[in-house]
Amino acid sequence: MKSLLKYLGKAKLFIAIALIIKVSATLIELAIPYILSHILDNVVPTKSIKTIVFYGIAMIACACLACVGNITANRMAARVARNTTKELRHDLFVRTMGLSSKQIDKYTIPSLESRLTSDTYHVHHFVGMSMRMGVRAPILLVGGLFVTATLDPILTLVMALILPFITFTIYFISRKGIPLFRKIQHSVDGMTRIVREDAQGIRVIKALSKVDYEKRRYDKANKELVADGTRADTTMAVSNPVVTLLLNIGLVSVIVVGAFRVNGNFSEVGKIIAFIQYFTMISMAMRGLARIFIGYTRGAASAQRIAEVINTPHDLEVQSEDKHPRIETDDIITFEDVSFSFGGKKNTVSNISFSLKKGQSIGIIGATGSGKTTLLQLLMRFYDVDSGSIRIEGRDVRTIPHGELNTKFGVVMQNDFIYAGSIRDNVDFGRNIDDAAIRRAARIAQAAEFIEAYDDGYDHMLNSKGTNLSGGQRQRLLITRAVAGDPQILVLDDSSSALDYKTDARLRHAINEELADVTTVIVAQRVSSVMNCDIILVLDDGELIGKGTHEELLLACDVYKEISDSQIGGAFVD
Repeated sequence: MKSLLKYLGKAKLFIAIALIIKVSATLIELAIPYILSHILDNVVPTKSIKTIVFYGIAMIACACLACVGNITANRMAARVARNTTKELRHDLFVRTMGLSSKQIDKYTIPSLESRLTSDTYHVHHFVGMSMRMGVRAPILLVGGLFVTATLDPILTLVMALILPFITFTIYFISRKGIPLFRKIQHSVDGMTRIVREDAQGIRVIKALSKVDYEKRRYDKANKELVADGTRADTTMAVSNPVVTLLLNIGLVSVIVVGAFRVNGNFSEVGKIIAFIQYFTMISMAMRGLARIFIGYTRGAASAQRIAEVINTPHDLEVQSEDKHPRIETDDIITFEDVSFSFGGKKNTVSNISFSLKKGQSIGIIGATGSGKTTLLQLLMRFYDVDSGSIRIEGRDVRTIPHGELNTKFGVVMQNDFIYAGSIRDNVDFGRNIDDAAIRRAARIAQAAEFIEAYDDGYDHMLNSKGTNLSGGQRQRLLITRAVAGDPQILVLDDSSSALDYKTDARLRHAINEELADVTTVIVAQRVSSVMNCDIILVLDDGELIGKGTHEELLLACDVYKEISDSQIGGAFVD
């Protein structure tokens, strides 16, 4: 909750004004039963209509002022809750975007999604409720006890005896609730993951007739969430009935003791009536406090989950060149004995070394899971190497600021995305690229033909994930996006798998002709996509088992020759 208080501190002046208004309105509200008591015990016996009307108008005025004050303070509370949650959600999103791949793997995408949505909603609800009721309830409680003590100390003592039991009940139940609500949010993460997976793979699910299977998988997660929610709600549901029972016991005790005191002339009827009204206010205050503690348990659990992400330290900080000295070299990319593993277990890649000069191209080929994409992720510093070093123009990637490093690359990843918007917007991607550069990039990527066939051309609207494009069209559009940024290094991760051999050959030819000064890194399954590269790496289970040109590898690397022979139908397409 400390992080939440930091955000609330930004609006402390506004909060202070709201609290002053709320306190004033609540104090005015406390005066109403006192005035009523005075009317019944002191004014009515005088039979002065004028005085009775005067105090009646005073009660109405107090009620109106209290109403206006409470409405104003509640609106201000809603504004504070809205603005605080807006800033919190913004910072959470920014930090989420700044998480390293390793940290994203730790939290998981579904968990981050639920923290940005349901967790921030719970915090919003708690902030608003605590400002509305968190001030009024304690004042009604303390103020009510103080005023009743001036009216009849004995009855106040009877009422006060019940309050410790109520306080203990609320504290005990709320303490039990926080871990239960944290477990609910973990279950929400699991259900979000299933929904996300099913939404992305709906076509595959239908094609394999696995809709019923996915329904059962979702039902299982849903039942787990319901079970967790039932446990939490059952625990928290105890508070209101128990508090109500204790308050009713106190009320009955007050009425019984009050009746005896009136009968013995130790008190007056007006005081008893006022006392009952104050007890009603105190009852409302205690119920309000119970609701606040229930909201606190859920809000605190969510606030902790949000703070966990926001306070996550940056683990890919830019390091000093004193630690990783720059070297003079003509090579644009250098891998020196690079090894890496996910989670510190078995190496995903081991002892990889190669170098590439400006304008050269390198192809990386190998079986699924051999570490091809991992090399790209290390090159772009999505992860840091466990040992060895990766250099760009002699500078270790760990010493290059992220903004500078990222602008060197034009990238098409295996699971790249297209968002709902125009083709131009998807290519530009907020980089303010002019139309001439976009059209040139589309021409190089072999995308201009299908884009310009649309009546609205580059303004043609795409569905989310590009579902109104074919697989080949999506890949060409993504390559267009990568080329349009005028990159120094073009990274293509299995980006032509959906292209026919003829289009793939034209694409390679256009890249060689139009992007002669751009260094190209290509990961592919097809030999035809890499056979013309200056260097080809052959990976097997993270090990480099072959390095050279196409002709050299056919003679020296049995694995590469086997792959080439199996694809011979497309291996020699120009």
